[in-house]
Amino acid sequence: MTQQPISLPAKLINGGVAGLVGVTCVFPIDLAKTRLQNQRANQRVYKNMMDCLIKTVRSEGYFGMYRGAAVNLTLVTPEKAIKLAANDFFRQQLSRGQLKLTVFQEMMAGCGAGMCQVIITTPMEMLKIQLQDAGRLVAQQRQLAMLHTVKLGAAGPVLNCSYNMGPVSSIRKVSAVQITQELLRTKGIQGLYKGLGATLMRDIPFSMVYFPLFAHVNQLGKTSEDENAPFYWSFISGCIAGCTAAVAVNPCDVVKTRLQSLNKSANEDSYNGVTDCIRKIMRKEGPTAFLKGAGCRALIIAPLFGIAQVVYFIGVGEFLLGQTPFNLYSV
Repeated sequence: MTQQPISLPAKLINGGVAGLVGVTCVFPIDLAKTRLQNQRANQRVYKNMMDCLIKTVRSEGYFGMYRGAAVNLTLVTPEKAIKLAANDFFRQQLSRGQLKLTVFQEMMAGCGAGMCQVIITTPMEMLKIQLQDAGRLVAQQRQLAMLHTVKLGAAGPVLNCSYNMGPVSSIRKVSAVQITQELLRTKGIQGLYKGLGATLMRDIPFSMVYFPLFAHVNQLGKTSEDENAPFYWSFISGCIAGCTAAVAVNPCDVVKTRLQSLNKSANEDSYNGVTDCIRKIMRKEGPTAFLKGAGCRALIIAPLFGIAQVVYFIGVGEFLLGQTPFNLYSV
């Protein structure tokens, strides 16, 4: 098989469009995932994903489900573009002189893609998590205020009345730009890259699982070696591979989310790195805490990567640049 040289500009466009379409569809579930992962066992505000979304709409309105969407939509274009294009690039580099990549080579290509994407992923998730989690903190504050009101009510009407004079604070309206400026002012550029180690710990294994699995499942949908799999099969393949990889690395995602959450309530722990975070979660919440948000994450990643792969394979970038789409998964 004669290989065509890939067009990185076209692949970057494809990845960017794929990311925009995918994130727009699944962002509310991502918000629920962040809030569920951040709540502690003794301070539960939300029972599950649906309870979180319903309470979010009731207290923050419909657009409350899209808190942090702007920064995500802005940065997901370069993030997904780098991830998908880098995987294509490394696959081609590793496949020279071969008709087919080995599983190990596919994993190495995914590893390279995961390492490249964290340049954008880390600050993007850092900003997104602060915006997504603001509503949870206020809901938790209201819950605690109600509990205190009930307790104080038993002591007499005077105490109850005086306590209710102070209203519970509302969600502080803060933008991604304000958070960025504050982090740069107080901590420098490294402030935006807090949790970099945990992000690498999540994204490298994810890409090493996702890309080879997708390639092999997608291969099953081909009627012949010279034809690409139909779009619906690429969607199914992306969903299967994305769901599997997402659940596999969910413990790393929990650690990353906790480390990147800057605002915490009075009773929530702070962490001094990945090891300290893992130790405190294990001691205080048990091993099941590392599975928090796993269902939400599977529901996010499955359609996100299913949609992303279909859009990516359509070849929007090649169409805009007047080129012929080239599918590296046929290698």
